[in-house]
Amino acid sequence: MMKMDDRVYTNDLSYPKEEKKCLIYRIFGQVPARLVLYLLSWSGFLVSFMMRNDINLAIVAMVKEPTLADTNSTQESNQQCYTVEDNVKTAPVDYGGTLDWNSHVQSYVLASFYWAYIVSQIVGGLATQKLGTKRVFGYAQLATALSSLSIPMAADTHYGVVIALRFVQGFASGLTWPAMYALVGHWIPVPERSRFMSSFQGFSIGIGITYPLCGFLIAHLGWRSVFYTTGSIGVLWCLIWYLLAFDSPETHPRISLREQRYIRENTDNTYENSRQQKVPWKSILLSLPAWSIGVTTFGRIWVHYTFIISGPTYMKRILGFSIEKNGVLSGAPFICSYVASVFFCYIADKLITQKYMSLTNVRKLMTALSQVVPGLLVPLISYLGCEFELVLVVWFTAVTLITASYAGAMANVVDIAPNFAGPVLAFAQTIHMSASFLSPLANFHMLTGQEHLMSAWRMVFYTACFVACATYVFFQIWGTGETQPWNYNTDQPMDNKEVEELMSKPTANESTQNGNPPERVIVRETAEINVVTNEEIA
Repeated sequence: MMKMDDRVYTNDLSYPKEEKKCLIYRIFGQVPARLVLYLLSWSGFLVSFMMRNDINLAIVAMVKEPTLADTNSTQESNQQCYTVEDNVKTAPVDYGGTLDWNSHVQSYVLASFYWAYIVSQIVGGLATQKLGTKRVFGYAQLATALSSLSIPMAADTHYGVVIALRFVQGFASGLTWPAMYALVGHWIPVPERSRFMSSFQGFSIGIGITYPLCGFLIAHLGWRSVFYTTGSIGVLWCLIWYLLAFDSPETHPRISLREQRYIRENTDNTYENSRQQKVPWKSILLSLPAWSIGVTTFGRIWVHYTFIISGPTYMKRILGFSIEKNGVLSGAPFICSYVASVFFCYIADKLITQKYMSLTNVRKLMTALSQVVPGLLVPLISYLGCEFELVLVVWFTAVTLITASYAGAMANVVDIAPNFAGPVLAFAQTIHMSASFLSPLANFHMLTGQEHLMSAWRMVFYTACFVACATYVFFQIWGTGETQPWNYNTDQPMDNKEVEELMSKPTANESTQNGNPPERVIVRETAEINVVTNEEIA
């Protein structure tokens, strides 16, 4: 059987002769394949989170407004911050919601997405190992988009149908993270991995765009237009993914030889080999570093989803913002968080490559910034009362810091097991994404009939603080940047020292000039093909 190497390289490291390509193909062929992959990853998570989060704000307009009698007491009204226009205290605008869903039904509709999301994590890891990222990620996005298009009709039928569609969306979306993580090990050289992880923060842009877009659509076209818009965008994205995505450098039809060689010599993973390897599930289940990633990120997810799901309700019931203002202010922090994620990932890479800190300590520092600090800031919001400016400053700061995790515990998935990043992420996500449905369920339980009371929200925020800080302890104790022995089939696994050497070793030319024989080194691309540098990828 022909080996993968034989199909790609000849003895003189040149491609077999191919037919002359058209002008458009040659122009786009100059774009580095890693840059295309970065943009696909970034836009894929952007679209995915548009489709999963559109209902978080839309549901505010979908359901009927509570009657004044339900919230008409002097003591309770003093805990509300209705917007002030022309010195007149006004209640939030009623956007004509027709659905008679109580708070319990709403919590089930919002949380049902994450019930299936948890279940599909392991499935995603296994499916990606067998089918590849292109098919798993693409079909998952398509299923999510078609479900979004169906929600308006389902809502008019029965909330149970909406829950079923959200369940389908959750299952499909749960496949995306393990699928994309698996691709990192095949495509991204060690020195670029932290910065490539910033592409996953496309979800922040997705949330940031979705909320103001939903607010505008609801105010002018009604809540149904929200789902038709996000679903259509999802279908269009799937077409682009089908045309441009490939599972490995070896199967990419236009990648340059130099870029392919650079990737091969600076990754310790190949697509074909990983597909033939048996997933060491027992070792993963017994791995304390893998458990530490899942447990600590549980706390981050709890805080994050307090902002994502419960945030719009807080802004309407307590702060009294209109649907458009609610959308802008709910989404804006996530736009800032994307910029911050690029910054955090860049700083993490610099700390490692310049050897200011070890890989392990960098991951722990970034995880603490993303989890402990936001956890401590959340309760402060309830004590700032109706000081809108201060509330928004703290709100923005907490959401922005959360993204440091993508240079921390989330990047650590690839550190400890580059060959099995998909399965390890699936295991970790099964643990920490349970917070994505436990958080809204717990919050709605604490808020039942008291969404307009600041005292009830204070309990919600204190709970988030405790969960975030308590779970971080696990990563501080058992987190590590060392590649685990079970990542390899050989008896000589690569440890974190070898990874760090990969990031700083001189090139073959430099070694030759110094009179030393060339070793396995990072191939630093020349100006001829270095269309995008590491910094530009960030």
